[in-house]
Amino acid sequence: MKKPILGITMGDAAGVGPEIIVKALADAALYEKARPLVFGDAAILKRAVEIIGAKSDIHTVEDPEKGTYQPGIIDVVDFHNLPADLPFAKVDGRAGKAAYEYIERATALAMEKKIHAIVTAPLNKEALNAGGVHFPGHTEILGHLTGTKDFSMMLTAPKLRVIHVTTHVAYRDVPKLVKKERILKVTELAEETLQLMGIEKPRIAVAGLNPHCGEHGLFGDEDEKEIEPAVKEAQARGWNVTGPVPPDSVFHRAANLNEFDIVVVMYHDQGHIPIKVLGFDSGVNVTVGLPIIRTSVDHGTAFPVAGTGKASEASMKEALRLAYEMASRKHKDIL
Repeated sequence: MKKPILGITMGDAAGVGPEIIVKALADAALYEKARPLVFGDAAILKRAVEIIGAKSDIHTVEDPEKGTYQPGIIDVVDFHNLPADLPFAKVDGRAGKAAYEYIERATALAMEKKIHAIVTAPLNKEALNAGGVHFPGHTEILGHLTGTKDFSMMLTAPKLRVIHVTTHVAYRDVPKLVKKERILKVTELAEETLQLMGIEKPRIAVAGLNPHCGEHGLFGDEDEKEIEPAVKEAQARGWNVTGPVPPDSVFHRAANLNEFDIVVVMYHDQGHIPIKVLGFDSGVNVTVGLPIIRTSVDHGTAFPVAGTGKASEASMKEALRLAYEMASRKHKDIL
């Protein structure tokens, strides 16, 4: 059986992306499960190797099938699109534009099944826009590049998983976006993705939006009018779904009591806060609903430590692990 090719996009080169990639690829155990291929700039990766003090050689390739995929050798599709002395920890449109180009190429190859998953290092949204790429982040870029309308963000940590009904929108806009159809679709995406992760019959909790799930309209009626009907429809489809569950207790029940495999959350911080409390260094971001597999670190460019070699690679290693597990199940026909 072939091992899946994981396309690792280098992210914003002024941040910690290159360093955490080099650190993660220093683990020889990864090569027993997968074939990692970086999409980035070879000169920047060489700089990261020197910063880390890694015993790794850089090998440039054009065709994913031509990689060496051996421990101690980092295979990279080299875009030659950045200066080797790009400043660390500064918003730079060149880095933002380059980061988008890595994603664009990796996505195209994933759509052609020439690579089997994408694993992304962090972007800087300000640099992305300074480079002329006007998207809020990876999730929206990948939705655009794959022509996908119904997608969502899933975050995983060792004790908790969450999936979002809304993400990068103002809090004042959330109530009007929390609709039965969207909640049901995100619940469906949770069901499908957890099965791809190896959970045959996922236990899904749907969080409420308002305090105490609205107290029958006393604190808002979205829970009663939109969330509860979505839960009932999901149950009618045969899924193991509970809700709406008050948001002040649902994460305890999922993480500490192990009652649920995932929580459907209504907005960005409702999901991000518990995940980052429980697994800041080991969290993984998964874009669900796409025709391709995409996992990512669950942290930003970490400018304060960029260029120091101090950034932790734990989240990148978890993202790689989850990517090859999902790819091995999704691509059984070609691996």
